[in-house]
Amino acid sequence: MTSSSANATLLDNLRSPRSATSQIYSPSIRSSRISEDSDDSLRDLELSEGPLLAENPRPTRPRSYSVSGFDFQHELLPLSASLSEPEEIHPEAHEKRLGLVNGIALIVGLQIGSGIFSSPGVVVANTQSVGASLSVWVAAGVLGWTGASSFAELGSSIPVNGGAQAYLQYSYGPLVSYLFAWTAISALKPGGNAVISLIFAEYLNRLFWHSTRAEVSPDDIPQWATKLTAVAAVVVVSIICVATPTLGTRAAVVFTTVKIVALISITVLGLVQLARGRASTSFTEPLFEHSSTSPSAYALALYSGLWAFDGWDQANYVGGEMKNPEKNIPRAIHSSMALVMVLFVLANVAYFAVLDKATVGLSNTVALDFGRALFGPVGGAVFAAMVAFSCFGALNGSFFTSSRLIYVAGKEGYLPALFGRHNSLLRTPLNAMCLNAALTITFILIGGGFRSLINFAVVASWAFYFLTVLGLVILRVKEPMLHRPYKTWIITPLVFCAVCIFLLCMPIIAAPLEAIAVLGFVLAGIPLYYITHRTEGQPTRVQEFFTNVVAKIRGRPAPGAGWQAVATEGDENVEMEESRTPAR
Repeated sequence: MTSSSANATLLDNLRSPRSATSQIYSPSIRSSRISEDSDDSLRDLELSEGPLLAENPRPTRPRSYSVSGFDFQHELLPLSASLSEPEEIHPEAHEKRLGLVNGIALIVGLQIGSGIFSSPGVVVANTQSVGASLSVWVAAGVLGWTGASSFAELGSSIPVNGGAQAYLQYSYGPLVSYLFAWTAISALKPGGNAVISLIFAEYLNRLFWHSTRAEVSPDDIPQWATKLTAVAAVVVVSIICVATPTLGTRAAVVFTTVKIVALISITVLGLVQLARGRASTSFTEPLFEHSSTSPSAYALALYSGLWAFDGWDQANYVGGEMKNPEKNIPRAIHSSMALVMVLFVLANVAYFAVLDKATVGLSNTVALDFGRALFGPVGGAVFAAMVAFSCFGALNGSFFTSSRLIYVAGKEGYLPALFGRHNSLLRTPLNAMCLNAALTITFILIGGGFRSLINFAVVASWAFYFLTVLGLVILRVKEPMLHRPYKTWIITPLVFCAVCIFLLCMPIIAAPLEAIAVLGFVLAGIPLYYITHRTEGQPTRVQEFFTNVVAKIRGRPAPGAGWQAVATEGDENVEMEESRTPAR
């Protein structure tokens, strides 16, 4: 079998099975089966989908996710649709316009977030030593790199928008893909928003507490103050996104610049301190002294490291928009992962060069402690303000995208239609924003704090990353003729899957509540999938149920009920068949 014929067969198999559904009769398409003696009114009645008084279901707006023949867009939730224009999703919006530099900037900008300014404390608190902590950061970077390399192969061989969602759909079918999208919209994104808002709240609280006291331990700030500030930040950001929907896109460059400047400043200052021989006790004592021997502790440390590196899969979300994706996606991922890994390891070296490991282990605001140790209260205030500002910007951008995802999901029928409507006065998805804010506030109040939410988010996301990369191994066996412009070493996805199994088994011991919560969210999506599942051009079962109820209340036949045209054998005559269920 040649490669071209295999690819042609593959593309045919990817075509939607619903694209070949039976033809729907229409008054505009006249069939030769109908007698020429029939009058126009009878002909219209025969060829209608139901009685003339019935309300036809609202036609489904076609979605435009797939390119290059991978036609399974009818099964995908709009997880990666264009969010700047939520009213329409145009096929031309996915024209090839992103180059290699754009892809590298995208991944680097997404990975350098709030994690590197908060996660180091969690890592060293679990590993108990500087050397083990730095090793975990290297391991997290390598693990993210192996996952990114595996995603690069998937992205080059299946160059469609949607990232992991599209690859899960291709490897396992619509149910697993839907569960990933459902978990992302209902748990991962609100949970991630809650983590960012809590980091912002901790930096802001410590900024004000340090201005009134000479010395303040991170443990001295009450939890209620942090949560109250985080909730206030969510409310303010929601109002901003509703009132000024273009602020997030305009200010994104400013927020990204501030956080990169903060990271580079920390790295340079710390390395200068180390070069001058003024390192803290973190580097004067044996690096691996008192290292933890608990596997579950290292799993929790890896969760925080992986949270900081999260974002390595983002280039694949816009794979359909990149120029020459077969070459640029792998290059963008490898270049950005090497750059970010070096920056994160050097930033941790800088933290330990200035602060002792006990201070780092207690703090979720390590950048503030770093600035305070070098320049006093003024330095701490400057670094805290920079990190809080960048966190607020990240929260604003995340809320903007999350609310649009909920909006489009409601518009497509996967969520109640209430969330798929624009406010007529503000012309923004107010209902979707309110739901997103409510979910985020719920995670803030009952999520167990910053460190528990990180465990929850990483367990949930890496469970689906594991399935996605395992799908690569399955496709290597099931479809060896699939065109793969970039092909990673087979050991790469195998190592990734093996480490993922370790990371997913450890929460049973180390974080059982978070593991149970993740399982509950995923399982809740199974009945929702079958409730909201629909054929192309047909309403969901929920929509059909409510439409029938409204029709009965109004005393009208339900859509689809009544007389329909039925062809007899020979296709020469058309008989009338009543499809309405007789009254009982």
